[in-house]
Amino acid sequence: MEYSIYDFLTLIGSLGLFLYGMSLMSEALQKVAGTKLRNILAVMTKNRFTGILTGVLITAVIQSSSATTVMVVSFVNAGLLTLLQSITVIMGANIGTTITAWIISIFGFKISIAKIAVPLIGLSIPFIFSSKDKRKSWGEVILGFALLFFGLDMLKNSVPDLQHNPDILFFLTQFTQSGFASVLIFVGIGTLLTIIVQSSSATVAITLIMCSKGWISFELGAAMVLGENIGTTITANIAAIPANISAKRAALAHMTFNIFGVIWMLFLFYPFTKMIISIITQFGHGNPTEITAFANSIDSKTLNAITSNSELTAGQQIIKEKLITLQIATSFGLSLFHTIFNLINTFVMIWFVTVIAKIVSFVIKQKTTDEEFQLQYISTGMLSTSELSVMQAWKEVKVYVDRSDRMFKIVRTLYQEKNENEFVKEYTRIQKYESISDNMEVEIAKYLTKVSDGKLSDDSKHQIQTMLRVISEIESIADGSNNLSKIIKRKREDKSLYTKVMDDNIDLMMNLVQGALQQLQEAMKNDNVSNDELNQSVNLEHEINNFRNQLKFQNINDVNSHKYEYQASVTYMDIIVECEKMGDYIINIVEALNEATTKK
Repeated sequence: MEYSIYDFLTLIGSLGLFLYGMSLMSEALQKVAGTKLRNILAVMTKNRFTGILTGVLITAVIQSSSATTVMVVSFVNAGLLTLLQSITVIMGANIGTTITAWIISIFGFKISIAKIAVPLIGLSIPFIFSSKDKRKSWGEVILGFALLFFGLDMLKNSVPDLQHNPDILFFLTQFTQSGFASVLIFVGIGTLLTIIVQSSSATVAITLIMCSKGWISFELGAAMVLGENIGTTITANIAAIPANISAKRAALAHMTFNIFGVIWMLFLFYPFTKMIISIITQFGHGNPTEITAFANSIDSKTLNAITSNSELTAGQQIIKEKLITLQIATSFGLSLFHTIFNLINTFVMIWFVTVIAKIVSFVIKQKTTDEEFQLQYISTGMLSTSELSVMQAWKEVKVYVDRSDRMFKIVRTLYQEKNENEFVKEYTRIQKYESISDNMEVEIAKYLTKVSDGKLSDDSKHQIQTMLRVISEIESIADGSNNLSKIIKRKREDKSLYTKVMDDNIDLMMNLVQGALQQLQEAMKNDNVSNDELNQSVNLEHEINNFRNQLKFQNINDVNSHKYEYQASVTYMDIIVECEKMGDYIINIVEALNEATTKK
């Protein structure tokens, strides 16, 4: 088997196509189907068992556990599934993939989504070139979905073709006589092979070939199947490379779940394989352990004859039929081993979903640069009691304020950034915050609407009205930060030069806005705004307004005096005015909180 530089570059290109499809589909999902799809998935995964059933059904339909786990990672990345929900769906995918193995064993047929990838790309083109954003986003979803599976199929086809060149693996026979150490070795070999060929089904096929040639025993074939369960998790981890922290945790959870399963199975390996052998033998498919000795007893001339299309003698025909029977028994044995293992593993590990989530959250810690849409205190599913729901909503509003404050701080960093790559990175991060802010406003408002339908006290009703007013203003603050980032980007593109005085004035104005945001955060922490706190905020707002007016007048004089270009003055005043608007939004929130405090 030859593997050239061209083949290697094709492999890298396939990986890039796969990752781009994953990223495109995830981003488009956030734009087009966030709320609806989130609600559908919330219903499908409302508890552990329905989550598992969802994973089984999806994998049975699309005939690929790798595809299911990649989709789950993309859903988590888009904020459509939580980490806990994703773990249960992935558990179901592990069971669903065994259905594929049985279909291959019985019918020798597998549906390939990759075959419809190119037609899907054709379907996406009219949507992508549509003038409407909604249709364009749908086109990106379809295109991302097609590229993802097209890349995955190319990835499988561009790896070394071990399935049709199994003789390369003959050297593994020297590791078959070491007892339990051989089992561990072949678990590792199964893992490595699955990583290389990017297909658990192909690994099973290679395992069957190795068993049928008498190179390894049925038990070592079962060990390779265990290794395949670990190796198949690599695809999801590759998909999570460009994704956010929650998606990375979901992919790691898949690996953790499978590794734990393999570990406990190794303790029961020999009794478990004996049980499988007994079941297969009892139901008339033959003893799968006999295939190694039988294959080794056939001379090379006869083996070549029965594995080719040449005419056979009566004796050779009998040998061929016996070998086929044992191959079927081995195939069924490995499929049954795979199925029962995944069933037991799922129904054991399902009780430790929370533990797995804690483990992966500990390993992949939250960083300040990792942001994704995820409500912390409220859910779009079942409500708590009405009064408790109001308290939970207030906590979420506080998180919303803190997120807006962080967004403004990123804007300040963006203004000072000189490095082009870092500038693009921070600007993209602000765009992400803007999307998160929009989603948070919608979800909190929907939650408050649901709560208001319940039986509430007059005080709680008034609090809901206040919160609805507050979240609208918070969203405006986030919009202001986003507008500032666009102005700063325009200044950079125009190559406008600011004087030191202009930079100092912008810094001072942003300090005033930052101070107003800090006062707001303190007020939110205390759950009330006293009249003294209101007066402090009003005074700060007046200071912001007066400074804006002063800079407007000064700007006219400076442009007339040719201290800087008129083009620079435009973005300069846009920044100042946008900051002043943010001050207005902040004082509106403080006044709303003060009114709520005085009416209690």
